[in-house]
Amino acid sequence: MDIWVLVVDDNTANLAMANRILGEEGMRVSCVKSGEAAVKFLQFNRPDLVLLDVHMPGMDGFETLAAIRGDSATANIPVIFLTADDDSETEKKGLQAGAMEFIRKPFVPEVLLLRVRHIVELVRLRAEVAKES
Repeated sequence: MDIWVLVVDDNTANLAMANRILGEEGMRVSCVKSGEAAVKFLQFNRPDLVLLDVHMPGMDGFETLAAIRGDSATANIPVIFLTADDDSETEKKGLQAGAMEFIRKPFVPEVLLLRVRHIVELVRLRAEVAKES
């Protein structure tokens, strides 16, 4: 299964770690350092999934997610929030806003890989079922 992931995080070390973990598993990885850059990237690209940091300067993760969900061309791209927060309110707000999952930072490589694969597989299966209906 070919998987293309866009990673959005203002922290270069987090981008490098996600790129290494996902890349070593054969996934295609694109990285940007801001919500604004993610929105621009998605104007011309359709990755299978977006890993999106909650806390970034400028356009934060919630604002970026709203922009993704607000554009019919990108509204169905699954988003997983990345956060160092251990706060149920942040998680609740993110899920209500349309994030499909949360991954805690620092990443546990196996958890990151499993969640990315599961979400992409789920979205692809839903699309297949919708085509057959």
